[in-house]
Amino acid sequence: MKDSEEYKKKKKFFDSVITLYGRNVVVEVLEDMNVEVHKLHMSESNQIDNTIKKINALAKTRKVEVVMHDKKSLSRISKNSKQDQGVAIDIVAKTYKSADEIKEMKSYKLIALDGIQNPQNLGMIIRSCAAGYVDGIILPKKSSAKISPLVMKASAGTLFKLPIYYCNALEDLFGDLDADIYTLSSHAKSSIYDVSLVEKSIFVLGNESEGVSKEVEKLCTQSISIPMQRGVESLNVAVTASLIAFMR
Repeated sequence: MKDSEEYKKKKKFFDSVITLYGRNVVVEVLEDMNVEVHKLHMSESNQIDNTIKKINALAKTRKVEVVMHDKKSLSRISKNSKQDQGVAIDIVAKTYKSADEIKEMKSYKLIALDGIQNPQNLGMIIRSCAAGYVDGIILPKKSSAKISPLVMKASAGTLFKLPIYYCNALEDLFGDLDADIYTLSSHAKSSIYDVSLVEKSIFVLGNESEGVSKEVEKLCTQSISIPMQRGVESLNVAVTASLIAFMR
């Protein structure tokens, strides 16, 4: 029993660990005392320039464990050998949580992302939700952009300001939730201005080109639209997220 609890505790911890890469990103993370750092990874082949010196100094000041790797091993950690610049950092994102926690919540307004691929869109969505009246974002691991330096940059410092709930797929999650789930569609008769928010509301934003998948759409309660003027057909998904984020 004790081993089982210990395993769950470790799993929960490592599920919350996100790996970022790139020298400027690593400097930014190490300079932000609000971000908990688990471990710093560096390539043995790095040339000791001013940025590497700064990274080493910051790591020493913050007493961060530094692990040296050959170039190939580091690329396996960063998962982006072309852009990692010989450094990667593990951060503990306490706002990155399992979507199972949603089942225990008594009330919420969430935005769920179905197949959002563009990291910049994801970052801007996070920023809008952090600024607006949203309790969190549901980000499935299946067919979605991952938390990355591009997402961090586009979020402009808001990446860790609100919960991001991860799941394998929205289809797996929605069947277990007692919530009103809205999907956005230009063909819907009802608009976002007709929605009266209930205790548990989820708004689903779909892929940049394909929209919400049929599998997810089947599980939604209602389809709603954003009224358009002057013949404009649609909005960027990040702009749509902004409008929903400030609904009350």
